[in-house]
Amino acid sequence: MVTDPIADMLTRIRNAVAARHAKVDVPASKLKLEIARILKEEGYILNYKETEEGSRKFIRIYLKYSPTKVPAITHLERISKPGRRVYVGADEIPPVRGGLGINILTTSRGVMTGKQARKLGVGGELLCQIW
Repeated sequence: MVTDPIADMLTRIRNAVAARHAKVDVPASKLKLEIARILKEEGYILNYKETEEGSRKFIRIYLKYSPTKVPAITHLERISKPGRRVYVGADEIPPVRGGLGINILTTSRGVMTGKQARKLGVGGELLCQIW
């Protein structure tokens, strides 16, 4: 039983990148699929797909590396945790590494990056930062 499935997903990705794996499997959920979609749109992963092994569903995430084997993801950090939720307004969304990274938020309009949330003028729960 995992108490924080989002942190588990980020840790699995972080460990797979550190070990230079080509792909990593994460137990599936709608929120994790949305996070994987954002990572693909922003260019941090090559691709993802939902797979099924028996009765369990997984998200297979294909990690992205440069030709010299430098990973596209250098840092993943969980911000809002089950013990301490972090909510921000549209004008309070912090920039990540001077605009070189992204925030992922859950808002009333769905899961999106900090840049998209600022543009739409919505705030929400700050899930994680990636660069």
